[in-house]
Amino acid sequence: MTFIYPAVFTPHKDGRGYHAYFPDLDGCEADGPDLEDTIENAREAAYNWLCVELEEESPEFPMVSHEEDIPLAPGEEVRQIMTVIRLLPDND
Repeated sequence: MTFIYPAVFTPHKDGRGYHAYFPDLDGCEADGPDLEDTIENAREAAYNWLCVELEEESPEFPMVSHEEDIPLAPGEEVRQIMTVIRLLPDND
C-alpha cells in the first residue's frame, strides 16, 4: 500500500534543524538536524503511525488535505511524504 500525506516543515528557531508535523495524522511529528534528515524522520514517523492504524480491527485512514488548504507560518513549507507499507500474507 502506498500512502502520500503532506507534512509541514518548520525551521527550528535556533537555526539548527527542522520540525515536521502531519496535519492529517494526529500526533505524527518528527525532528532532524537538517531538512534531508527531517524528511527521512518524517517518513519513518508516518510509516509507524500508519502501521499502528493497520493493526486496528477496522483501520481508518484520514482524508488527505490539499496543500493549498494548509495554513503556513512564515518560513514553513509543505512536502508530500510517500510511505510504502508492504502487506505480507497472514500465515495463521
